[in-house]
Amino acid sequence: MNESMEKPVKTTVINTTGVITLDRPKALNSLNNEMVTIISEALEKWRDDEGVEQVVIRSSGKHFCAGGDVREARDGILNGRAGDVDRFFAEEYELNLTIANYPKPYIALVSGVDMGGGLGVSAHGTHMVVTEDAFASMPEMNIGYITDVGMSWRLQHLPKHPTQGLGTFLALTGYRLTADDMLETGLATHKVESLDGLAERIAQEGLDVLDEIALAPGTSDLARWFDDADEAFLGSWAQIRKNLENYPELRDLTKKLTEKASPSALVAAAELMEANASGELAQALENERILGAVVCREPDFAEGVRAVLVDKTHDASFTPEPHPAKYREVLSRPR
Repeated sequence: MNESMEKPVKTTVINTTGVITLDRPKALNSLNNEMVTIISEALEKWRDDEGVEQVVIRSSGKHFCAGGDVREARDGILNGRAGDVDRFFAEEYELNLTIANYPKPYIALVSGVDMGGGLGVSAHGTHMVVTEDAFASMPEMNIGYITDVGMSWRLQHLPKHPTQGLGTFLALTGYRLTADDMLETGLATHKVESLDGLAERIAQEGLDVLDEIALAPGTSDLARWFDDADEAFLGSWAQIRKNLENYPELRDLTKKLTEKASPSALVAAAELMEANASGELAQALENERILGAVVCREPDFAEGVRAVLVDKTHDASFTPEPHPAKYREVLSRPR
């Protein structure tokens, strides 16, 4: 067993299983540049290693990952290091694509919080195993950013409910998916009672152990919104709001969930979801990278991160809703 020490990510090999352990608990494992680099290097090392047959990613604590370290990104923008921020996001998105295309089973063990960048390193693999207390969300609208880490594509291509409408609903509202919601959509493959010792069991017994210990799915609250979201959440943010007038319950829920969202982020993300409704993940990630570089330089990003993550006052003063053209024109669509 060969393990790295005193790092925010630990990597080790148990039998024929490469194990990646996120170990930055005080920051809820928020992914910074060092963490992205360590994970990327481990996956590259194990890709062609015949002694490694599968990869497991887990957390050392009760929460999987609260997202990317956008506080660090905000500091970079405010201190004139926007180029460094661009590079961080580009490397993170490259990691997301690596995971999606990885030639070996990639199993994420998820409990507690799994948001933003956490989904980027868990939702693109072959298996996502969740506990009852796990929840997933893309809450970028509240910090003036866009739905990224490939989730602008993944949320529209959920194995059990692959639709643009549901994906856009999840992206724009930051709706919190429960473990049963994740099973219902296929975002998660298994629900288990505990993750304690599970990586080691997988290393000893193989992936069949997941089927042996899986819990039966419960009721998904999200499922009640499938049909309405599929019809209402299409087009620009202005068009979506117009559509929602025909679905009063979903309209009210959307108003509640987007109450503290940046109008600019909602407009930009709706355009992103439209552009990424078809095509491949690689193109979707490139759209995220290009649009993200635009959005993170706008005042709503610094203001949103301040209000939600720095001061934690949740009192952001966002700019008025813009016309979608400035976002639409930088996005590519499949020919």
